[in-house]
Amino acid sequence: MNYLLRNGRVVDPAQGIDQMGDLRIRNGRIAEIAPTLTPEAGERVVDCTDCWIAPGLVDLHVHLRDLRQSYKETLQTGGAAAVAGGFTSICCMPNTDPPLDSPLLVRELIARATRESPCKVYVVAALTQGMRGEQLCDYAALKQVGAVGCSDDAFPVQSAEVLRRAMLGCAAYGLPVITHCEDKTLSEGASMHAGAISAQLGLRGAPSSAETVHIARNALLAHETGCHLHIQHLSTAFGVALVRFFKTQGVRITAEVTPHHLLLTEHACASFNTNAKMNPPLRSEADQHALTEGILDGTIDCIVTDHAPHAPFEKAQPLALAPFGLVGLETALGAVLLWNDQLPQPLSPIQIVNLLSTAPARLLNLPAGTLAIGVPADVVVIDPTARWQVNPAMLHSKSKNTPFAGMELMGKARYTFVNGELRFEAG
Repeated sequence: MNYLLRNGRVVDPAQGIDQMGDLRIRNGRIAEIAPTLTPEAGERVVDCTDCWIAPGLVDLHVHLRDLRQSYKETLQTGGAAAVAGGFTSICCMPNTDPPLDSPLLVRELIARATRESPCKVYVVAALTQGMRGEQLCDYAALKQVGAVGCSDDAFPVQSAEVLRRAMLGCAAYGLPVITHCEDKTLSEGASMHAGAISAQLGLRGAPSSAETVHIARNALLAHETGCHLHIQHLSTAFGVALVRFFKTQGVRITAEVTPHHLLLTEHACASFNTNAKMNPPLRSEADQHALTEGILDGTIDCIVTDHAPHAPFEKAQPLALAPFGLVGLETALGAVLLWNDQLPQPLSPIQIVNLLSTAPARLLNLPAGTLAIGVPADVVVIDPTARWQVNPAMLHSKSKNTPFAGMELMGKARYTFVNGELRFEAG
């Protein structure tokens, strides 16, 4: 079916477009953008009054589980959660079971995702075999079958020498190295941030240095090897300062932040709430403010979800035993727009869409993040002022572990199109 999206605010950072108008989807592609378009025969007209018409959101950091962890999430349920949140392209992290460390596994997941997922799925392959931080993967072969980067997410490489060799290998084939910065000798056994709340609860906490030591180490290695280093889920004030410094030194370094680190602090764990247990942990208000400043001054390049589903029985354990992670695909947009609304000078729609769509697409060279004429119609219609309460039972994700349960968020995807097909329509 063809569609005419009418009377919306068309927002496309890739082309510098921010104007009232209409957008036509014909034969799965973006056909026209104009102040006013006349409906054609057979077209469905979608009223976008008071909404943004934007390129589909792009998430560089998603744990789709699947394979032997399908009780937590599958390609279908993760994809359904994505389109419900306005995401049309997502990147699957390699810590599946088994890990995505071979061309065969990467090729198979891409093929299955094409058949099973409502959204587009790209693969970030493992940086080392078995994600054990010891033997390197075949980066040339991984790139050839479609990997868009390599990562140690969830199992950060502890050996500087192994990471250096991995960076050299990835740089040779144009693969970004995407790192979870955590020195395990500093964070071992931690359940949350090391601070007043962890002391109050009597739990071991991870100090900020667990993150910053590895940011500094990884950035120095990136400087030496010339690879593109992408820092995952920044959570500390000094981490932001380090990324800012290394950018001024010409290091090819980029960074991401999550909505939960922007909107929540360690206080969310005060009632032993396991759904607020994540890695890196929610930190102090000072860290939270520094992350906001990092976005405002351009130090932080994009916003991601770090969607990490876990089954209810896993999160029902005591805080010290429960796994890290939260589901975030369906709450990200509402959390980001609520965070933005609380700023003294909120970011413009084009800046928000850039952080959630255009910038992440460019960062990994994904064919997404734009409304250019002729490209596949990956489009989201966003109601930026919709207020809604998070009900975990209503989430499309197979898991329901969200720290935003019962919270009122602001902003929601109304329609999500992938390749011109309507994959989600809010009820």
